Amino acid sequence: MLSVTEAITALQSCSKRLVEPETIDLIDATGRTLAEDVIAHIDVPPADNSAMDGYAIRHADGLQEGQGIPVSQRITAGSVPVELEPGTAARIFTGAELPPGADTVVMQEHCQETGGAVRVLQMPDAGANIRRRGQDLSNGQNVLGKGQRLRSQDVGLAASLGLARIPVFRRLKVAVMSTGDELREPGENLSPGQIYNSNRYTMKSQLTTWGFDVVDLGVARDDPDAVSAMMTRAASLADIVITSGGVSVGEEDHVKAVVESLGSLDLWRIAVKPGKPFAFGQVCGKPFIGLPGNPVSVFVTMLVIARPYLFACQGNADTLVHAVPHIAQFARKGSQREEYLRVRASDSGLELFSNQSSGVLFSTSWGHGLVRQRPGQEITPGSSVDYLPYPVFS
Repeated sequence: MLSVTEAITALQSCSKRLVEPETIDLIDATGRTLAEDVIAHIDVPPADNSAMDGYAIRHADGLQEGQGIPVSQRITAGSVPVELEPGTAARIFTGAELPPGADTVVMQEHCQETGGAVRVLQMPDAGANIRRRGQDLSNGQNVLGKGQRLRSQDVGLAASLGLARIPVFRRLKVAVMSTGDELREPGENLSPGQIYNSNRYTMKSQLTTWGFDVVDLGVARDDPDAVSAMMTRAASLADIVITSGGVSVGEEDHVKAVVESLGSLDLWRIAVKPGKPFAFGQVCGKPFIGLPGNPVSVFVTMLVIARPYLFACQGNADTLVHAVPHIAQFARKGSQREEYLRVRASDSGLELFSNQSSGVLFSTSWGHGLVRQRPGQEITPGSSVDYLPYPVFS
């Protein structure tokens, strides 16, 4: 069996961008992947401006504390100032452009204005309280890089450059399907031997959160022909096919054999817990990812193994998730496989959920993230561990 690192590397080595560029309105760009570098074509801010409400002065006038000088103009944000007359001050407001000749702003709390003149009660250093032209972005600066997944702050940054539309890659289209005669949908009545299909909802929610378009095909019966028909349809509708269940070695696990008949199975079984039966290959010329059937296995393998590959196919430059060190407040012996433990974070450290079974989906909702336990690694209270908080997967 491959290790988790070997499996991720194997998938990355055969990944390629599967989507073409398109240009969209910036307001709709959150979560999308940039298809080109964004280069600043202006300075931001475009001119020196006041960092607060106060009075703009020429520091070289040698104004003394307590001395009064005339107020020669009033400058609000959005207005165009005129040159500051020597020996005068300009009433100025936050964000307003600094008048030519002025080089310092005295905050209004340190001033007293009466009868068209202002007294400076506390003189600041020259250049105080000014936001300089280009202090945020300068003309020609590479602001955002191709392959970057746009966050809210990135969209705001692009807006500060005046960009109304932006080039991004088309959303990756992912077809998802579940297998199993025992599966029923929420809202339906359960008969003996049946369970609700949580995997469909977990997978679709994860893929939607990551910014992909999801083609939801529902459930295929535990029948080779039914699985083959749905998988063929999935490949015709999407860029990538993902299934849950049916990739183990049971008599009713048909996915593995169907994949081999429709394409190729290039990777099967990984030294990971939960999620050992993870599979990867090709179906009708489209990449195929086969997830195990247990709900925690689906959740974990989608995060840890499938996500980097999917992001690479979307055109993302940064696809891997990096763990952060944290302190364990539990003891656990290592095993031969790499394990992903559901934990909850607190001020004192990480608490382990009591039941780490791959069927206990509640553990994923109860917790705040995963601890990666390397093969053979023993965890003791107070020791440092690799922590993967759920937000890093968003």
